[in-house]
Amino acid sequence: MPATLLATKRVEKPWGRHHLYPGFPDPAPDAEPIGEVWFQSPHPEEPELLIKYLFTSEKLSVQDHPSDEEANKRGLPRGKDECWTVLAAEPDSTIAMGPLAPMTRDDLRASALDGSLEDKLFWKPVKAGDFYYAHSGLIHAIGAGLTVIEVQQNSDTTYRLFDYGRPRELHLDDGVAVADLEPYVAPSAPGEVAPGRTILVEGPKFVLERWTGGDRAIDLPAGKQGWLIPIKGTGVVAGVEWKAGECVLVDGPEALHASVDADLLFAYTGAVRLR
Repeated sequence: MPATLLATKRVEKPWGRHHLYPGFPDPAPDAEPIGEVWFQSPHPEEPELLIKYLFTSEKLSVQDHPSDEEANKRGLPRGKDECWTVLAAEPDSTIAMGPLAPMTRDDLRASALDGSLEDKLFWKPVKAGDFYYAHSGLIHAIGAGLTVIEVQQNSDTTYRLFDYGRPRELHLDDGVAVADLEPYVAPSAPGEVAPGRTILVEGPKFVLERWTGGDRAIDLPAGKQGWLIPIKGTGVVAGVEWKAGECVLVDGPEALHASVDADLLFAYTGAVRLR
């Protein structure tokens, strides 16, 4: 099919919430909190990208992810670059993006064990509308009080370095081995390339665009897939109707119709944006 409305998978997390976000039903008060909603194809292991919503009430663990090269060394199909579009944030919400100063691997391991790692990270204040790209190896942690859309390589490999005393497994050997030990430098992106079309990420693993309003043309080469993630508004692509809080997987060239007030993310693999 040229377009598929993806199924949702709700994931319970200790740092999740009971009050989610418009378009997502809240869990029962006595149920476990929901931290993530995944959008999955009929064959969830096949697509190269995975789209999620994250709902946080507490800080996520301090963690990192392997690159493609490091993942292949461990028998995994791919690494994990990811990015976050912030939809809502509490006034004091933060995201940790790399160390404040260069570290050695011995420093990283020791500070993860003695609990001082949290204070050695750059905790950036965040607000609705912010955008961040996290390359593989980046030591990071998403803070509390956030609703974000995460676009990532399709991998669930996470190496926890520090978890604030929660009784969950840490992965210090792998996490230290793959870590980028330098302070974070945000990658550049072209920004707005046409009215209503902004490039948020341009490679190396995927491209992410943000579109606002009106009719759009999707011109995907044969064999390439695209992920349409509406933030607000409604529309239709290849006969499949969509609305905010959903995700559509698109194959091949298709005409997209969006309502005038639509706000969309569109993701596809590769290092170069479609013209």
